[in-house]
Amino acid sequence: MDAKITIADLVTAKRQNRKIVAVSCYDYTTAKLLSGTDVQMILVGDSAAQIVLGFDSTLPATMDFMVTITAAVRRGAPNVCLVADMPFLSYQVGLSEAVKNAGRFVAQAGAQIIKIEASGAYLDVIKAVSDAGMAVMAHIGIRPQTIRKMGRFKAEATTAEMALELIALAEQMLQAGAASLLIEGAAAEVAEIITKRCEVPVIGCGSGPGCDGQILIAPDILGLTQGLSPKFAKSYGNLADATIEAINDYSKQVQAGQFPDAEHSYHMKAGQLERLQELLKGKI
Repeated sequence: MDAKITIADLVTAKRQNRKIVAVSCYDYTTAKLLSGTDVQMILVGDSAAQIVLGFDSTLPATMDFMVTITAAVRRGAPNVCLVADMPFLSYQVGLSEAVKNAGRFVAQAGAQIIKIEASGAYLDVIKAVSDAGMAVMAHIGIRPQTIRKMGRFKAEATTAEMALELIALAEQMLQAGAASLLIEGAAAEVAEIITKRCEVPVIGCGSGPGCDGQILIAPDILGLTQGLSPKFAKSYGNLADATIEAINDYSKQVQAGQFPDAEHSYHMKAGQLERLQELLKGKI
């Protein structure tokens, strides 16, 4: 990729009915690999708290942690459209704090879009961050940061009444200034209706094929999560088994004294070992 992909490019893709490919990743190495693919958008999600740190929810992700890993991903993929995820308590405690934290992602990590898990209670946050000159992705449908309140998650908008509420919420987000939407875990029919009714790019996460684009986390795509993925995730590789096999091969070679070999070791310059041995004789 030569030119940096921007929100304007994503809007153009929507208008031209070209699907947007998005991936969540959390580190420089994976981002660098993604930069050599056709992926147009990378989201650095607070799901890193689960995938990277091993917590049972996204809640422990902090601003400092998210800024650090977002900056790492930016360095790995400098030309992909980069979305940063506002973690729990980074925007719920006040508008000034929300704008300040969103600004950290832009100024310190190079993010182009700020994702906010949003209910109707946070329309003012969407507006404040947007008014401060930052593109906002409003995350609706299943919102992982509400796990302590909800107890467990289930598919959204599966009844007509629930669907009307989600459609109305999407419209409210757009009125508040959202530049894009992410719909997670919603009925496919409803996500498609929302996508057709709005002019901004709509990214689906477990919300059917009718959205403008799709997102999965890189470890699910690569088959690294070993059966811990949600229903809507699909693996396109089996790197977990390949990783285990490779590390077992490494372990066997170390135990057998086969690694490192001469090829994978540094060596003294010609004649220097003999000189060293003579010097050592003089020390005895």
